[in-house]
Amino acid sequence: MEGFEHLAKQYEPMIHKIISSLNIYKNKQDYFHIGLVGLWEAAEAFKPEKGEFTNYAYSYVKGQILNEMNRTNRFAERSIYQKEEYWETVEDTHPDQPLELEFLLSYCQGLTEKETKWVVYTCIDFLSIREIAETEKVSLSAVKQWRSGAKKKLKEQVLTILD
Repeated sequence: MEGFEHLAKQYEPMIHKIISSLNIYKNKQDYFHIGLVGLWEAAEAFKPEKGEFTNYAYSYVKGQILNEMNRTNRFAERSIYQKEEYWETVEDTHPDQPLELEFLLSYCQGLTEKETKWVVYTCIDFLSIREIAETEKVSLSAVKQWRSGAKKKLKEQVLTILD
């Protein structure tokens, strides 16, 4: 590994020169890293009988950086990002009934009204048993019974779906 560290130190100016010649001004560190990986791959694949290493390394490293630029540009072209103004104009069609509540209630079929209240208070409002009891003005044991019944029925529903 010491050999590559020496090689990387020796060819570091070349990698910076390639980055500069390609007018890369964003993510320079990422491209420098890609250049180092390219240098390592070039050192591994180099055959001395084919020519000088410097020329081979230059071409290989520049090719790797260009490949990454092409990948990055293709990704940017295929990705669509809405401008900030767009998100300010989007209107929630159901502000009083969030999608989460509708989704959760679809699983509550077959539960009593009180068991459904426990599910909603627990999953949407993140209330504890004590807080639910205070909100509904009932005892802790009553809320625990709602929880027990709801869990039992929901578990049965899941098991019938899985069978």
